Amino acid sequence: MFISIMILIVAMSLPSINRNISSNLFLRISSLLLLYTGALIFNAFYIQSIGSGIGIYSGLFQITLFTQLFDIVIVLTGSVILIAWPLKNFKFIDNNLNEEYPNILSINNYRKKYSIIVLISTLGSLLLVSSSNLITLYLSLELQSFGVYILASLYRHSELAISAGLKYFLLGSLASCIILLGCGLIYTFTGLTNLESIYSLISVVDNNNNILLGFNLGLILIFIGLLFKIAAAPLHNWAPDVYADSATIITTWLTIMPKISILLILFEIETQISLIENINLILELNPLNKVINSITLNFNNSYLWNNNLILISSLFSLLIGTILGLAQSKIKRLLAYSTISHVGFILLALAINSEQSIEALMFYIIQYTITNLNTFLIIILFGYIIKNSFKDLIQSIMVEDETGTENDINYISELKGQFFLNPVLSITLTICLFSMAGIPPLIGFFSKQFILYSAIQNGYYFMSIIAIIVSIISASYYLKLIKILFTEEENISKYSDKELKLINNLNSNSEIEISSTNSFIISTLTLSILLFILKPSILLNSTTILSLFLFKF
Repeated sequence: MFISIMILIVAMSLPSINRNISSNLFLRISSLLLLYTGALIFNAFYIQSIGSGIGIYSGLFQITLFTQLFDIVIVLTGSVILIAWPLKNFKFIDNNLNEEYPNILSINNYRKKYSIIVLISTLGSLLLVSSSNLITLYLSLELQSFGVYILASLYRHSELAISAGLKYFLLGSLASCIILLGCGLIYTFTGLTNLESIYSLISVVDNNNNILLGFNLGLILIFIGLLFKIAAAPLHNWAPDVYADSATIITTWLTIMPKISILLILFEIETQISLIENINLILELNPLNKVINSITLNFNNSYLWNNNLILISSLFSLLIGTILGLAQSKIKRLLAYSTISHVGFILLALAINSEQSIEALMFYIIQYTITNLNTFLIIILFGYIIKNSFKDLIQSIMVEDETGTENDINYISELKGQFFLNPVLSITLTICLFSMAGIPPLIGFFSKQFILYSAIQNGYYFMSIIAIIVSIISASYYLKLIKILFTEEENISKYSDKELKLINNLNSNSEIEISSTNSFIISTLTLSILLFILKPSILLNSTTILSLFLFKF
């Protein structure tokens, strides 16, 4: 994948090659590279010796069945997002209109840069998931982060996009500094960077040793920085602004890809600490062991701090993501708060950290990826349909673009009456929103049910009650969006002569092409959401095997 990125960068830098490769071809090549990477990862599943993992590059990365599975999820999701950018081209016979509205001719200018940056960010995500060293963890996280910073400000002629990218960069850099400080503290007190070596050292040090204090403080700082990166409350303030001011195709990437890899590395660190604590608790039953009490106390202290931090963040994410989402009129801000609420559910499963909750967490991440991806793809298509008809088309071309793209839906009200114009897309979006709200028998219902069941089984009654209440409340703003879809729009007023001239020219001399691939992708994702109850064994069995695998090793 790294070699492919280098080749594409050289191809873009050479004018003779760059002129002969269209931006759409760049997108297709990049998506095929991701699919080929996924095929190579899948081909490695047959390796019998993988056991508890294979260390590569002197133990800097640890390859396991768990990392392989989510590597495949990451590359498949990235490939779908690359393919999902609809193709649209305008050709005008009237050259005066070409000169008068140059914005039309710059529709595809950003696609080449977008595909390269997406590949770089994906490479960072893949490396982050497999990181087993503090150095590779930080470098992989920054490689991924630099990609999303550039993506947020990709439309450099838009003030809002530049503002979003700058805000994301400054606050993301602050989070990176906190993580680096935590890594530095751990290295200062332990003298180690390998994660497993650090766990082994902490398990045998004396309770009053400064090493334990430095490790706990460093781990807390790392967790705070990672929670900041995934926009978990109360460290979420940057997310709604960045998501709303970025183009929808970029927001799709920001809400899904960085979160998957960061949540997985959070999960691996938390799981390792929890597993060693469980081993110590078992050994405590042995009366011949004289030092077990202090060892168990050490890990109890470490685990308690991190567990409470995740629980508090989960509680705030559930409440803030739900309550503030009720007041939103912009669709991407609403989905941003919806994402924060979903992160709250994932963090709840992470804090429980039992065999059932791990299975529920992996299942929730996969269904969140499918549902969120499908929702944004539908919104992108709605933008292309709505912005190329009637008055919205005139406004998108004649008015200077504020968000960096001429085909974005910004306000929920823009979807008004779309059921009567596009019934299939409207019903598909409704299915996704019902799944997000947790309406049975859709896949979103089962993901929330699994987490709530594991929470109740492990005695987290207060958090379970809060999660049920916020799920009911959040359904109201999903229903508000659905109501707008099924509300008939009022008649459109007459246009001016200049607008009529442009409409006639567009109708007679323009070509609007939306790839059938988008329809296939949306149909497949929607069927997986809608018909999960008919064939749940594949996904459920894989998550069950992985959870048992993690507890075994």
